[in-house]
Amino acid sequence: MPVTVRTFGSAGEAASALSSDRTARYFGGGTLVMRALNEGDVSISSIVRANDVALRRIEAAGPRVTIGAGVTFAKILAERDLAFLHAPARSIGGPAVRNMGTVGGNLFAPNPYGDFTVALLALDATVSVQGGFGARDLPIDEFLQSRERQAGNLVLSVSCPRPASSDAFRYRKITRIRPKGASVITLAAHVPMSGGRVLGARLALGSMAPMPIRARAAERALEGRPLDTSTITAAASAITEGTSPVDDALGSAWYRREIIGVHLRRLLSDQE
Repeated sequence: MPVTVRTFGSAGEAASALSSDRTARYFGGGTLVMRALNEGDVSISSIVRANDVALRRIEAAGPRVTIGAGVTFAKILAERDLAFLHAPARSIGGPAVRNMGTVGGNLFAPNPYGDFTVALLALDATVSVQGGFGARDLPIDEFLQSRERQAGNLVLSVSCPRPASSDAFRYRKITRIRPKGASVITLAAHVPMSGGRVLGARLALGSMAPMPIRARAAERALEGRPLDTSTITAAASAITEGTSPVDDALGSAWYRREIIGVHLRRLLSDQE
C-alpha cells in the first residue's frame, strides 16, 4: 500500500491533519513509525510531519523545565541544565537511536522500551497535546491511561519540575546488554526530602505492566519517613504490589518480581 507523506509548517496544522485521518501517524524521529511500516503495518497510509521549531525547543532555566516533543535524546544529553535527565536519556539505545529518537515518540513506545517515559512519570510530568478539540495539558498518569486513544492527537511538549537536589531523583535501567539493551526492568524514583523525611515520593516502573506505572504501595511505605534501611526495606517489600509483568525473551514475570526489590534497595541506597 502506498504511503503519503505530508509536511506542515506548524504543529497546529499537523495536529489537524492527524485528527482528521485515522490512518495518519506522526513522524518525529521515526524509530517507531518506520519500524511499523517496515514490518508491514497496513493501517498506516499517511505520514504527517511538522517543521515547527517549537517542537524542538527546550526551556530549562527555571524551576520547571519544558521539552518540545521533537527534542532528541542526543539534544537532552547536550544540555547542561538537563543533567538530571541525562541518565534516562543515555539509556535509550545507541548513538544512532539517540540522534533520532524523540521525547514525544518515547511516550508511545511499548515494553520493553519507553524508559524515558518512566523517568517522566516519576517526575510528575505534564503532557501537552493538540487535536481536533484544541490544545490541553494532561498529567502523565492520565495520558498513559489513555495512550491508545491519543493516536489522533499531536504531543507538543512535556514539562516537569526540576528536582530540588541532585539526589532527589534517581534512575536505574536493568538490561542484558549494557548500556543500550532493551529493558528487563526500569526504575525511577523522585524522593524529595523535608526535615529529614521523604515528602512527595513518586516511584515509577517500566516493564512491570503493559505500560509504565506508579508503585503506589512502595510510595506509601516511603512517605513521611526517613530514607533509612528500615524504610527502604519496607518499600522494597511492597514494590511488586499492583504489577503485572509478562514473560518475554528478556526475562520471566517471576524473575522480574524477584529482582525489582533488590534493585530498588540499591537505587535508594545509592549502591551500584
